[in-house]
Amino acid sequence: MVSSCLEANKSMAHSELIQNFLNSGSCPEVQGFLHLREAGRKVWKRFYFSLRRSGLYYSTKGTSKDPRHLQYFADLTESNIYYVTQGKKLYGTPTEFGFCIKPYKVRGGVKGLKLLCSEDEQSRSCWMAAFRLFKYGMQLYRNYQQAQARLNQPSWIGPTPLRSVSDNALVAMDFSGCTGRVIENPNEVLTVALEEAQAWRKKTTHRYSLPAACQSSPLSAAIHRTQPWFHGRISREDTQQLIGRQGLVDGVFLVRESQRNPKGFVLSLCHLQRVKHYLILPVSASGGGLR
Repeated sequence: MVSSCLEANKSMAHSELIQNFLNSGSCPEVQGFLHLREAGRKVWKRFYFSLRRSGLYYSTKGTSKDPRHLQYFADLTESNIYYVTQGKKLYGTPTEFGFCIKPYKVRGGVKGLKLLCSEDEQSRSCWMAAFRLFKYGMQLYRNYQQAQARLNQPSWIGPTPLRSVSDNALVAMDFSGCTGRVIENPNEVLTVALEEAQAWRKKTTHRYSLPAACQSSPLSAAIHRTQPWFHGRISREDTQQLIGRQGLVDGVFLVRESQRNPKGFVLSLCHLQRVKHYLILPVSASGGGLR
């Protein structure tokens, strides 16, 4: 359809013509005959249409392209294109290959629709493709060019892959000393993790081997109140706002007293940018501790 309309390029090969169109960055002028239902009448008349960058026009005098004979028909940038089914039955179309141009402002009904009809299915498909290329073609082509450029880039200079907030917060740390330090050597990460696990196991064993008097001392019962993550008896709503003010970063947490259970606590934390709450209840006296 493009090659038949560009008379000056008839001698060019089809592939060259398409490549020139893509490289030009402009919409080609597409022309051809369509049936149009005259305004306010049920009579269909055949006109010669031209699709240009400024809109869709039809000639009032044969196939003339003289500006005096071109009648403005529709602005495709402010409209959508649809196929028409049962055109003969509903609108009296000359053929079954109808389509319409519907402005954005038209919500329902036939009023405001611009009905057109092609001679055959191939002609209708060509016009529909031309209308859609007119609206979205160059944007799709730019998207394609950007995607191809990314694929052709070497991996070491390509765009940095997006990481979630939680990924950025995961850093290997060593807490064996008085202050923590970031582990930069990957080979050291596993060793430190194993050492930390062994130290934690020893602490746990030592804690459960302590006399009952030591475990129930006033200091151990109130040690959590001295921690910066403990916020006492604050409400669920205040907790949501407090964590939200930190930017909803994964890993941010606090511990508070349960409002429903006087002997329990609540662990409130941010995970996947959502605040979640977990109830911590004391176990039976024989088991000891919390769960």
